[in-house]
Amino acid sequence: MDPDSVKSTLSNLAFGNVMAAAARDYQKEVLAQEKAQASSSVNEDIDLDELMDDPELEKLHADRIAALKKEAEKRQALKRQGHGEYREISEGDFLGEVTGSEKVICHFYHREFYRCKIMDKHLKSLAPRHVDTKFLKLDAENAPFFVTKLGIKTLPCVILFRNGIASDRLVGFQDLGGKDDFSMKTLEGFLLKKGIIKENKKEEEDDDSYADRNRSVRSSINPDSDSD
Repeated sequence: MDPDSVKSTLSNLAFGNVMAAAARDYQKEVLAQEKAQASSSVNEDIDLDELMDDPELEKLHADRIAALKKEAEKRQALKRQGHGEYREISEGDFLGEVTGSEKVICHFYHREFYRCKIMDKHLKSLAPRHVDTKFLKLDAENAPFFVTKLGIKTLPCVILFRNGIASDRLVGFQDLGGKDDFSMKTLEGFLLKKGIIKENKKEEEDDDSYADRNRSVRSSINPDSDSD
């Protein structure tokens, strides 16, 4: 037999053995990975079951549900007192309304004044966002007694009451930039600074989520929009 032919045959056999061994090793590695993944999945199931049975987590969940229920009951009670909407009242209703809630915002207005209508628009938008505070409006022409007692000289005049006592006021737009085109957020910032309303975290989260969704949509439509 030709020596070169013998060498070629032996070489082919050796290569075939190497490939077969490599195939066996690869198969073993795949089986080992599948087994590890199955074991990890079982461990995760066990961990989740353990977490679901954790008494501390159950207590936290129960406390959260109780807090949400209490908050909902509080909101309903406030709405029964006239919170959550921007309402017009009469002079005869004024004392009862102002002393009936801890925090009250009352807008003294004139039906014909353009700036009073601007203030109306923003207060109407804020009322349902800040249920802890009562939002009212009173026609100054029909409330001469309280206009005099409260020393109201300029309209619009928004008076802030705490426990029935006038604690602060906003006269005209002087604290809102002095112009008619101020935003609702500007007015909201003033009221927050005075402490007559609380920061509405839920609204902020909703606004942030809405902005994030808008950015995501814009990016999907125009991938280069963020770089402009």
